[in-house]
Amino acid sequence: MDIDEIAETFALLDDWEERYRYIIELGRAMPPFPEDERTRENAVQGCVSQVWLSSRPGAPGSGRIEFLGDSDAHIVRGLVAILLALYSGHTPEEILAIDAEAVLGRLGLREHLTPQRSNGLTAMVRRIRRDAEATLAA
Repeated sequence: MDIDEIAETFALLDDWEERYRYIIELGRAMPPFPEDERTRENAVQGCVSQVWLSSRPGAPGSGRIEFLGDSDAHIVRGLVAILLALYSGHTPEEILAIDAEAVLGRLGLREHLTPQRSNGLTAMVRRIRRDAEATLAA
């Protein structure tokens, strides 16, 4: 699922209770996060919940980055799924060009998240961007 499909579904849902349920469903639909990737290096600092993000090269020669993620909190796991839909499978240059604030604003997430979850979302975006920058520097 890509971010445009998520935005279309958000627009069809009548209220934020339904949208929260949808966010949780997105998290449940993610593939399992490998246990051996639940490391300190993959832990996202700045999140109240435990969040792990890892990145790896996409298909050989594509220059793309694939991201995996997980959280111990249902809604946060869904937020991870939204960020993976936004960023995973793109080149580092594309990742750095994405205006996450605009996309998240289009979904109305910031206005409906607690300050702690909003800060955690920002920390996840920073982490993804840092991985993209590290890939470019390598």
